[in-house]
Amino acid sequence: MFKLLLLLLTTTTILAQQPYSFLQGQKPATKPHHKKLTHLRFFWHDIVSGRSPTSVPVARAASTNTSSSFFGQVNVIDNPLTEGPAMASKLVGRAQGLYALASQEGIGLLMAMNFAFLDGKYNGSSITVLGRNMVFTAVREMPVIGGSGLFRLAQGYVQAKTYTFDMKNMNAVVEYNCFVLHH
Repeated sequence: MFKLLLLLLTTTTILAQQPYSFLQGQKPATKPHHKKLTHLRFFWHDIVSGRSPTSVPVARAASTNTSSSFFGQVNVIDNPLTEGPAMASKLVGRAQGLYALASQEGIGLLMAMNFAFLDGKYNGSSITVLGRNMVFTAVREMPVIGGSGLFRLAQGYVQAKTYTFDMKNMNAVVEYNCFVLHH
């Protein structure tokens, strides 16, 4: 019994001194990783009307909510990203995610979306944006919180500027300038 207790204490002591495997670091890279700054400019088309909307409401606040800011509405998006402001210009990607009307005063959105690129060098790569968008501010800034593919480990910011807004149909075209640091 004493030998078993001694063996158990010795084994426990040795194991307690071992680092956990999930805490072990990676071996240093053989060459340094330099981050590069990429600037992308494209136009985001939020189409809420017509036969093929790219932004659809999936949740709304109770009917007792009389907020002029549409507080509580959530839209899911699959918006085209184009090279120029015209819908007919070259498609470079899609903005996929959601926005929630999250402000009781003014039109303030919580944006959670991926810019999934479909063209050229960045085809198959994406940039993730999560932030506050006060729609009637001239230029809005939101953080880039990550990415995939060529934008793996991305960080940076986007600036959004409304190009056109159709009050009748509630459709918008927004110019996005992305400044992204990545490997």
